[in-house]
Amino acid sequence: MGFDTLGLSEAVLEAVTESGYENPTPIQAQAIPLILGGRDVIGASQTGTGKTAAFALPTLSKLTPMGKPQILVLEPTRELAHQVAEQFEKYGKHTGLKVALLYGGVGYGEQQKALQAGADIVVATPGRLVDHFFRATMRFGEVKILILDEVDRMLDMGFLPQVRKIVNFCPWEGRQTLFFSATMPPAIQTFAQWCLTDPISVEIARRAVASTVTHAFYPVSMDQRDELLLALLDKTEYHSVMIFTRTRKEADQVCALIKREGQEKVAAMHSDINQVDRMKALAGFKSGDYEVLVATDVAARGIDISGVSHVINYRVPENAEDYVHRIGRTGRAEAEGDAFTLLTADELEYAKSVEIFVDQKIPRRKLDGFDYIYTALLDDSPSKPIRKKPMGGKKKRR
Repeated sequence: MGFDTLGLSEAVLEAVTESGYENPTPIQAQAIPLILGGRDVIGASQTGTGKTAAFALPTLSKLTPMGKPQILVLEPTRELAHQVAEQFEKYGKHTGLKVALLYGGVGYGEQQKALQAGADIVVATPGRLVDHFFRATMRFGEVKILILDEVDRMLDMGFLPQVRKIVNFCPWEGRQTLFFSATMPPAIQTFAQWCLTDPISVEIARRAVASTVTHAFYPVSMDQRDELLLALLDKTEYHSVMIFTRTRKEADQVCALIKREGQEKVAAMHSDINQVDRMKALAGFKSGDYEVLVATDVAARGIDISGVSHVINYRVPENAEDYVHRIGRTGRAEAEGDAFTLLTADELEYAKSVEIFVDQKIPRRKLDGFDYIYTALLDDSPSKPIRKKPMGGKKKRR
């Protein structure tokens, strides 16, 4: 099945062809005809499967330029909003539809100009969108399609009251609502029932770890966590590595630790860093200026960075579903990837939760040549050399 069989407009198909895509992913193949048909859709798909295109391609195909917001997309973070706006611009470049991007942490001037220039598509974070409403710079009267993306993440971040307010700003009659969420806790199910009309669910392997990712737990004593992290980096031929921490303070500490060991191409990314520097860190990692990006979960969901060869979890995630999102940063688009998770005795319950969530036993491994302090966790952990990547990557420099 090719994109040309799905009913997309000629202008959108031209952009898809120019992007080099030939066949839709499973969620795209299922969701696009439903959206083109006007149905409300609940979509769930593992990370890296083309979810953004699944809602961008058909909605762009349905509209003609009007100079007023017709598509409204809500995203939980600035980085996701920026990425989704870029996707709408790429796929809509032959349609004449204009895109405005609204998020906090920056001034209102450029955003207001984008709205006044006749934006047909608005991609926004909830707080900044509400601000624009009360400043009378954003109006919702012509919104035909409302897209709520990463809704479970918006729930985690406390945005649902604002999102509910925004839904009420939009016209109810004739509105198509698209709802994407990796998980569906009770609060999300109730919210979906309220804001969607007779929706169809499309779910693609929600809990699966991509078959292209080799992942394992690396048990270690609590006193050697930093030492093992540095040893993994030293013994791994990596192209680019994302290291995930639980807290912003940890991210800064790990970034500083790696820099002290001689790896200067490392940056941190979390919500305490100002927006300009966060975007610089993300852009630098994408371009290769940075080889290591240390991040909190602000970067785990949805951020599309191709070519990430390795993911390292500095700690086992407290939420099992975050494990899938984190290691989904590698092994994208059928490329191979490795994911290492440091495991200490105080994290065993989190590790069990992850294994239950992904429905598989995750192997325990020891790093060859590492001088371990004994911990009972090592008893069932065979030694295994790190798989090295023939990608021209660089070891950590001393």
